[in-house]
Amino acid sequence: MQIAFDSLETRSVTLGFIPLLDCAPLIIARDKGFFRHNGLDVLLMRESSWSSLRDRVALRVLDGGHMLQAMPLAATAGLGGLSVPMVTACVLNLGSNGITVSTDLWQAMRATDPHVGDSAQAAASALARHVRDRRAREMAPLTFAITFPYSSHNYELRFWLAAGGLDPDRDVRFVVVPPQQMLSHLTAGRIDGYCVAAPWNALAAVQGVGRVVAIKQDLWENAPEKVFGVTRDWAERNPNTHRAVVRALIEACAWLDDPAHHGEAAALLAQPGVVNAPAALIAALLGGRVFAEFDAPPRQVPDFIVFHRYAANFPWRSQMYWTLTQMRRAGQIAGDVDLHGLAASVVAADTYRAVAAELGLPAPTIDDKTEGTHANEWTLRQATRPIAMGSDRLLGGGVFDPSLDAEEASPRASATPRSQKENS
Repeated sequence: MQIAFDSLETRSVTLGFIPLLDCAPLIIARDKGFFRHNGLDVLLMRESSWSSLRDRVALRVLDGGHMLQAMPLAATAGLGGLSVPMVTACVLNLGSNGITVSTDLWQAMRATDPHVGDSAQAAASALARHVRDRRAREMAPLTFAITFPYSSHNYELRFWLAAGGLDPDRDVRFVVVPPQQMLSHLTAGRIDGYCVAAPWNALAAVQGVGRVVAIKQDLWENAPEKVFGVTRDWAERNPNTHRAVVRALIEACAWLDDPAHHGEAAALLAQPGVVNAPAALIAALLGGRVFAEFDAPPRQVPDFIVFHRYAANFPWRSQMYWTLTQMRRAGQIAGDVDLHGLAASVVAADTYRAVAAELGLPAPTIDDKTEGTHANEWTLRQATRPIAMGSDRLLGGGVFDPSLDAEEASPRASATPRSQKENS
């Protein structure tokens, strides 16, 4: 059922995106006509940084956009100098992040352990030994880049470092660098490693200047990455338009999950005004072929990036709560804050369910689920129809139960890293 054009509060919508593989749902919804089919005239704006995108949404220059999952939470909580309630009704993808280190650091890690490439855990342990050796020689701490203080990249990098026994605040230095600038900073020697989404994680390996030591699937399988975010005010003033945008994005996500479309999608994303990266690399990553090291066969990871299957687009309140626990652990949320209530205020699950019903898609009938309890594919039966779900293992075998105020499913990583200034 197509939404009636005359029910839309506005047909003209301006959305922002950052040049990453996971901006694909917005690009495909525009270029393959899903926005137009839903009565929308959408203008997409390529933004230079996450802080720029966030601020432009808050100031109503943009109506919404491609956002880090933690961004609506941080904005609603008044973190980072901004207090604007935001909501999300649609997750855009699962996976796609990677932790990349310079070739020099990789060689130093390999010198400590020839099996460093066996797993993300082995790499974290090897890095910890190298860091301890540097400290003993009174060398400066290594510098790692993240894309934004309130990001999965920050929490995943901290998670991985802690898995090796490192304290992110004491043992390394953090800086903020926009995603598309990560590679140039690594090549110039300004940073020793970074955590970022595709294709910028794998491009360093393809060009022979870096090595991917861990991907998001190694840390938390089928974890949420980007979301579609709008201010709560915009959503309340434009409920039908909001639903039409979400509907178009879900249709685009379903289109992207079809392997037959990967070549066309890669060509559209590779353009200079979009991601501006090699189409062959983008196609490989869409197909789960992850290049970890120069001149080596790609690692086959079928669920490296997921756009639609496994109920990927549903905004789980429990996953927002998980992110808030990581924000608290990182020292970004202090005091007696109702994390469950904050997560619930950001998640517009009812909007998702309304759109799913219009599209004839099954939708979860619950808002929370545990993480780390499924090592293989499983079936969610608490839904309007059973839904095939992906594994959700956490590095180290932890379990996160949102019904408990537990934050110990991941290795301990304490306060806020140095130099977490927002990029502008």
